[in-house]
Amino acid sequence: MFAAATKSFVKQVGDGRRLVPVPSLSEADKYQPLSLVVKKKRCFLFPRYKFTSTPFTLKDILLGDREISAGISSYQLLNYEDESDVSLYGRRGNHIVNDVGINVTGSDSVAVKASFGVVTKHEVEVSTLLKEITTRKINFDHSLIRQARNSRKAVLCVVMESIRTTRQCSLSVHAGIRGEAMRFHFMDEQNPKGRDKAIVFPAHTTIAFSVFELFIYLDGAFDLCVTSVSKGGFEREETATFALLYRLRNILFERNRRVMDAISRSQLYLDDLFSDYYDKTLSMTDISLKEGTHIRVNLLNHNIPKGPCILCGMGNFKRETVYGCFQCSVDGQKYVRLHAVPCFDVWHKRMK
Repeated sequence: MFAAATKSFVKQVGDGRRLVPVPSLSEADKYQPLSLVVKKKRCFLFPRYKFTSTPFTLKDILLGDREISAGISSYQLLNYEDESDVSLYGRRGNHIVNDVGINVTGSDSVAVKASFGVVTKHEVEVSTLLKEITTRKINFDHSLIRQARNSRKAVLCVVMESIRTTRQCSLSVHAGIRGEAMRFHFMDEQNPKGRDKAIVFPAHTTIAFSVFELFIYLDGAFDLCVTSVSKGGFEREETATFALLYRLRNILFERNRRVMDAISRSQLYLDDLFSDYYDKTLSMTDISLKEGTHIRVNLLNHNIPKGPCILCGMGNFKRETVYGCFQCSVDGQKYVRLHAVPCFDVWHKRMK
């Protein structure tokens, strides 16, 4: 009966399916802001989720004794009075039969009257809470965390807002037969006992709430899923491994890109360096065999091993040569290695 009234309330005032009806009057006090609830999918046939209350708050599952400083704001939402009659046929009728808890034998409709009066909305200051949780960690030794972590279908949620009554409220349900001119037409001799039911519940009773899911990382850090796109749960080791491999892949791609850029720049430099030489069609003897010029020699004949050319062998790909010049010296070395063509002539041309 209470569940039927809260479902009707959420259907009329709910915002984008974020508002959840409180399922039971006995658990209404457990859906307060910053309380923890467990969200589970019923089964693949039912798209809706089931929310189960817990006796814990967000502070209880965090390391340390520091209180959560995020405040809670309150304001009046609306004045709710509802009278509706629902057919017992169809999917909604089946839910009503299970929720109202009255005898509906021989009836085709149920009249529900809910008088909640002025209801208030109490919500957590989200921006303050988001700033605070950046320095807090989850306590993995907490019993609720251990149980939720072992279940792949369970998602921990934090109650971010609740809607409460402000005065004593009443609910009444009446089962009967829909009449032609009247809302219901009853014949006393055909009205079995148990067709009417009414309850009264106290002020400050929570009738609906909304939640943010928690996504908990392996290191104890956690995020609030503030949008419907992001999903809560626990980071699994295989997920963390995949994320690490993905980061390594990106690092390798970036490193290869830098290497290719360096090779490209080196090639452009060599092209500019040798352009004058190739444009003028110089021979091997244009410079090196003239009188008074430096002599090209085979360094192997002087017990000097093959090595990188000083012009084109300093990049990532070592271009080696056995030729060089004894008349030149670099960094205290009494010779330089130079390819016979064109590096020897280009080197000495630059020296001039």
